[in-house]
Amino acid sequence: MAIDQKNIRNDKRILLKYRELLNLGERDLDTKEFKMMKEAMSLCLDACVEMPEKYGDQAIFHSMGVAAVVTGEIGLGVSSIISALLYDFYLEETISMEEMKKIVNPQIIQIVEGVAKISRIDTDKSDNQGENLRNLLLSLSSDIRVILIKLADRLYVMRNLDKLDRAEQLRISAETFYIYAPLAHRMGLYNIKSEMEDLHLKYTNREAYQEITDKLKETKASRDKFIGEFIEPLKEKLSKEGIDFEIRGRTKSVHSIWSKMNRQNVDFEEIYDLFAIRIVLNSVSEKEKSDCWKVYSLVTDYYQPNPNRLRDWISVPKSNGYESLHTTVIVPEGRWVEVQIRTIRMNEVAEKGLAAHWKYKDGSDRTDMDSWLNRVRELLESPEPDAGDIIDDFKQSIYNKEIFVFTPKGDLKKFSAGAMVLDFAFDVHTQVGSTCVGAKVNGKAVPIRHQLANGDRVEVMTSKNQKPKQDWLKYVKTSKAKSKIKQSLQEERLTEADGGREILRRRFRNWKLEFEDININRLLRHYKLKTATDLYFLVATEKIDLMEIKDLLQEKESSEPHVKSAEIGDEALEKLVSSSVRQDDYLIIDQSLDKIDYKLGKCCNPIFGDEVFGFVTVSAGITIHRVSCPNAGQLISRHGYRVVKAQWAVTGEDIYLPVTVHVTGIDDIGILSKISDTISKDLRVNMRSITIDSNDGMFEGSITLFVKDTSHLDLLIKRLAKIKGVLNVSRMKI
Repeated sequence: MAIDQKNIRNDKRILLKYRELLNLGERDLDTKEFKMMKEAMSLCLDACVEMPEKYGDQAIFHSMGVAAVVTGEIGLGVSSIISALLYDFYLEETISMEEMKKIVNPQIIQIVEGVAKISRIDTDKSDNQGENLRNLLLSLSSDIRVILIKLADRLYVMRNLDKLDRAEQLRISAETFYIYAPLAHRMGLYNIKSEMEDLHLKYTNREAYQEITDKLKETKASRDKFIGEFIEPLKEKLSKEGIDFEIRGRTKSVHSIWSKMNRQNVDFEEIYDLFAIRIVLNSVSEKEKSDCWKVYSLVTDYYQPNPNRLRDWISVPKSNGYESLHTTVIVPEGRWVEVQIRTIRMNEVAEKGLAAHWKYKDGSDRTDMDSWLNRVRELLESPEPDAGDIIDDFKQSIYNKEIFVFTPKGDLKKFSAGAMVLDFAFDVHTQVGSTCVGAKVNGKAVPIRHQLANGDRVEVMTSKNQKPKQDWLKYVKTSKAKSKIKQSLQEERLTEADGGREILRRRFRNWKLEFEDININRLLRHYKLKTATDLYFLVATEKIDLMEIKDLLQEKESSEPHVKSAEIGDEALEKLVSSSVRQDDYLIIDQSLDKIDYKLGKCCNPIFGDEVFGFVTVSAGITIHRVSCPNAGQLISRHGYRVVKAQWAVTGEDIYLPVTVHVTGIDDIGILSKISDTISKDLRVNMRSITIDSNDGMFEGSITLFVKDTSHLDLLIKRLAKIKGVLNVSRMKI
């Protein structure tokens, strides 16, 4: 139902949403703030008359929805609520800067401008999501609330994706998974991160999402019964000790279950840690640690713990502020259960991240997050960082396990697991890293590639003759080390190139040739180089024979060579996509190869019935991928402008395409014969290849065969699964 623009202030839905927003924020509102929020809302109501829909929603509902997430789920205050209400209207220029200045303070103006700025660059027109992430992280230096509001906006959009068309659903889902979910994780917003990942799965692999959701509902009763029986004796013990606590079960997210099923190649029924038990204590600040360890002692007195699964993030919190004590215990039936122990403060920090972390910490105790923010700024301040590497580096620094090592003076430093001596050296100082030749780890001399372990004490050794080398980039792990090495190599390359340029200039003069663009460009084409700097560097390092250059330039210039498709650059490719493939058309895929140059992706082997999309490559036309292809997310999020819609054509004949299935079972005499007979004789399906390996009485293998469509494949999988001895049959992901 559309908004009645004439009576917009009396629209019951808007009034209801506004009251809900006030209820969420009223705990922090004084009279002055309430007046400012009321005036901001009035300004938005006037402006929304001229505003188009936002992601399939009326602009005013979108803004209020984002504001509700900002305060209700992230826990930000009135300045952020008002900023969330205003920024979209400011972005669309239906509210002016002058209008905002009349009712809000300069701090809110700064936040609104920050969110609007990153929203302008974060669009489907951008082909480099690494650059988008860079701009998002840059906004951290102004006010971190800018990032938190943007995360709230993206979560609200994801919750309303069903209002958008399929192409937009895929683009936004991929972008969210590769940029916003990791960012939410970094900010400590675990609930938001998990919901983003779940929604990404819902819109990119609907079948898997629905299957897991249905099975979670089916098993809820038995799961609740188990949780109740598990926590009952713990409640009794904790109550006897006079501990003020709350205890509950927490089910894993759908995406987390799906990831584990794929990682371990098991069915839903084989995932035994579907939930964790969380004990939240009402504890005063000076007794938090001792209370948590006391509860740990009580839990492990009753249930046997696994000593290898103790995780102590109370003594040394994660770099995003997360604090909790995790242990895994076993119940009499032999089932492992994870127990998380934390205080109310720790729980709020875990769920609301930075907002809660800063609420509880004073200015003198923000070292963890400040340290990370400083590392981010150092990375981004490097000249021309490779935006294409930013996403990978960022996700690696977030999702990898952390290790803790010490300087000779006993200062603690955190790194992702796998960090080397060289990473440590660059973390100390750029000059220390650049001249590092090794280190003493726990008093023993080790090389720069030595991998650090928890608790190591590291003393870096340097030499003035040492300098960064290209191969260092292959094994350093941290973004800071990679950035500084690239920066040093680039500076050295530019210095060498300057020398090469002078060498070439002098030779041109001797050869009576003009040192001008036409001649330089001719050399670049001949040697297939991108820039003149590359040419000058090769001259300086004697990788190009100067006499060969002379002979080439003194020859009579032939006509311009034909540019092969492999040489088409990104700009030309973007023009190719926009001119030859209309974004509002579907690419019809059938046998008519003469109509359009395409091929089926070998990474996912799409077949009829699969939901697919086309990806324009530089040299091989269009490649067709399944929407659930492991590479789909990166292709869509990083190069969205190359993606074209695609659907299978309805043909009057059967077309058989290859697909690979994974089979596991009990290794028995004749099992291979049974499988091949079922495929070739019973189902009359042609096989391309079959590979079976057996070990300790079990077999595992893959079969590549030809099927008509997904229904045909489903039938084949069901028939194979019925063979005695076969335990699992599934379509291969890659």
